[in-house]
Amino acid sequence: MDSQDLIYTLALQHIPNLGDTTAKKLIRQFGSAKNIFQEKKSALQKIDGIGKIRVQELHDSIHLKAAEQELKFIEQHKIQTHYFKHENYPEKLKHCLDGPILMFSKGNIDLHKKRIISVVGTRQITSHGTSFCEKLIEEIAVLEPVIISGYAYGVDITAQKAAVKNELQTIGCLAHGLNQIYPRSHKKYMKEIEENGGFFTDFWSTDNFDRNNFLKRNRIIAGLSEATIVIESAEKGGALVTADIAISYDREVFAVPGRPTDKFSIGCNNLIKAQRAHVLTSAADLAYILNWEIEKEQKIVQKQLFVELEEDEQKLYEFLQIQGKTELDIVALNCNFPTFKTASLLLNMELKGAIRPLPGKLFEVI
Repeated sequence: MDSQDLIYTLALQHIPNLGDTTAKKLIRQFGSAKNIFQEKKSALQKIDGIGKIRVQELHDSIHLKAAEQELKFIEQHKIQTHYFKHENYPEKLKHCLDGPILMFSKGNIDLHKKRIISVVGTRQITSHGTSFCEKLIEEIAVLEPVIISGYAYGVDITAQKAAVKNELQTIGCLAHGLNQIYPRSHKKYMKEIEENGGFFTDFWSTDNFDRNNFLKRNRIIAGLSEATIVIESAEKGGALVTADIAISYDREVFAVPGRPTDKFSIGCNNLIKAQRAHVLTSAADLAYILNWEIEKEQKIVQKQLFVELEEDEQKLYEFLQIQGKTELDIVALNCNFPTFKTASLLLNMELKGAIRPLPGKLFEVI
């Protein structure tokens, strides 16, 4: 996108109460943001949902002036831009009607042909939540997913630090422009996040910091991902809003169950109880529901010549030794284990290098 097109797109984004859905409608109707600003008022007023006030805004020079100033910031700080019709715009977000017409990023983001999940939850994460989050990301690291979150306190930063530790790409979705960072205490993590992914936002450097921005930001977290995981949440909270948005986008949602008496398990338990989220108790649950498979044997970590198996794992191993290639459901049936437990055991055995998955949810010993 050249600077002229970018200025007009920024100007369109700057118009208050226009919204991304309406902006996309206008762009599709007239071909580009530049054409919209140069179109006659009579033609614009024929578009459903525009109205006279918005048409008037389109002819106010204040928006182009503001766009020119923001462009200077973008060029000065080498900000990357992502226009919704271009190839560098995240593929999954293209399918969201209210996805931003224009996003901004910093870092080394690569979402091409990647598994992408969002990890969200309370800012007051418990020790149990921290342990579960770190273990989950460690276990799925072999599958090389991109970890998306909001860079906030609690679950967000726990997930993103765990991603960096396991050499996974991680992206923080911000509720403000790229000229600042919130919370300020997380500034010390910015360099390693940018080296292992980066930051996305659709807010300008001139946007005032507003707590309502977090709700708007959540649609990007949900839209970027094929699945959203809620680690811990109270009865109400931003993580549940993100889960609702993910559901509206027809994406998978997972929730970690907890004791009914635990304050920060109520939200997750309610999602599960209402059948709005899958139960997540291990990495195997995630891999099974999303149909993720370990594609190459060499990705299996800590592969050993002599593998120590737990008693239940040994039972599955001996069955597969005799039967050869077998489907997951058949393994579960013959070994008298529930399917979800069998999937969990098989994933652990994959990670130990004892078995390998095959197309069609088949498994065999190595």
